[in-house]
Amino acid sequence: MKHKRLFAIAVTLLLMAILVAGCGGGAEAPAASSGAATSGSSDAAAPVAAQPASGDRVRVRWFVGLGAGSDQGTFDPQNAFVERFNASQDKIELVLEIVANNAAYDTLATQIAAGNAPCIVGPVGIRGRDSFKGAWLDLQPLIDANNYDLSDFDPSLVKFYQVEDEGQLGIPFAIFPSFVLYNQALFDEAGLPYPPAKHGEPWIDENGVEHEWNIETLTELAKKLTVDANGNDATSPDFDPQNIVQFGWMNQWTDPRGVGTFFGAGSLVDDAGNAQIPEHWKAAWKWTYDGWWNDWFIPNGPYGGADFLQSAGGPFGSGNLAMTHLHLWYVAPWALGDVGFDWNLAATPNYQGAITAKMHADTFGILKGCPNPEQAFEVLTYMLSAEHANELLTIYGGMPARLSLQPDYFDLYTETNFPNKDDINWDVVVEAMAYADNPNHESWMPSFQETTDRYNEFWNYLANTAGADFDAEVAKLQADLQKIFDAAK
Repeated sequence: MKHKRLFAIAVTLLLMAILVAGCGGGAEAPAASSGAATSGSSDAAAPVAAQPASGDRVRVRWFVGLGAGSDQGTFDPQNAFVERFNASQDKIELVLEIVANNAAYDTLATQIAAGNAPCIVGPVGIRGRDSFKGAWLDLQPLIDANNYDLSDFDPSLVKFYQVEDEGQLGIPFAIFPSFVLYNQALFDEAGLPYPPAKHGEPWIDENGVEHEWNIETLTELAKKLTVDANGNDATSPDFDPQNIVQFGWMNQWTDPRGVGTFFGAGSLVDDAGNAQIPEHWKAAWKWTYDGWWNDWFIPNGPYGGADFLQSAGGPFGSGNLAMTHLHLWYVAPWALGDVGFDWNLAATPNYQGAITAKMHADTFGILKGCPNPEQAFEVLTYMLSAEHANELLTIYGGMPARLSLQPDYFDLYTETNFPNKDDINWDVVVEAMAYADNPNHESWMPSFQETTDRYNEFWNYLANTAGADFDAEVAKLQADLQKIFDAAK
């Protein structure tokens, strides 16, 4: 039981770190020396130089810092893992390099440019990986040469790490699927049945009539759950949009790419490297804009700052938001442990017949500059094996990507973090893996930060401006992105 509690505490702390820093990005942390992590300054720019491998062993360097693993509490467990691996065989010496997250990107870029790249990097999310686009080794030849068994992973999740023109850039490790999270108390108060517990099932209304669980059904349900100060919902002719006290829906804590992906995977970059706005993303953005300013079931910018929507867990945690779409990292005590209402998980609705449940995920990659890719792959398969993956998940948190490890994970997580809640619909989380977005919503874009700033400016303007010329703003965004992309060529 002590081991279980330590595991759950580690998971919870990591989920908190992921929220603060974004999936695939860890909290700022001290740097550590290679091979033996030690405390140090959080502004340290680089690790201590790694020592040569002893005897005839082949040295494999493991770089930590782009994601989780660069906080003080993870140093000792990571070093213990390295020691166990090195003691398990006599051909390879694994050498750990931990760099503070705020210095890790520059440090790794410098190492790659100097021809001194480490072999294994991780854990790293999609955004961290794609910050070094083109630097990663295609693992497929090594998978084939070693007959590596991928049958313990959902095939769609394996495909999630397949990048066009680059290959298989990772093997699944820790994942954070998304789903609908709903406030049962608000549904009960409105006399409305809960959203479907399984993907593809219909929503059955209060009269027993089946409705396809799609965006249209979600919209109508969200309107009924949006209420003004006089108790009128957003379907009523007496509804007062200037006096809303409860909202029906929100894509909480995401950006325009995440909102667009609710209607289907896509990218702001076409195959030729030019700026594009996928049509289904335009539709998702327009749906959101109308939800903000015309149909009033989504909190717009001004409402988003209202006191009645504030809590440690954001608008959903306030108890005044009926439904949201979020990732597994949110189902944690820091967000839901102290809320004064019951909640549960439901399926993501479809858009035009297709379901897309955007995914956050961490893995380990091998860099092209690795001098010993075969040995690095041997280390990688040890790290991700059914026997040893839980050791790393204990350190970093996240849902195991291996199907065989998932049942115990959910039992343990519930027992430790939500001991009084035995009805959490974890099955929908497992199902969501089959609907992961590819390309991922956090994938590469030219001039990543400048592009991000521009689309966030666009989104903030719409969220705070009633009566905006939506089509003109979208066209302007695309034109501005094209200028940024051209400057990056």
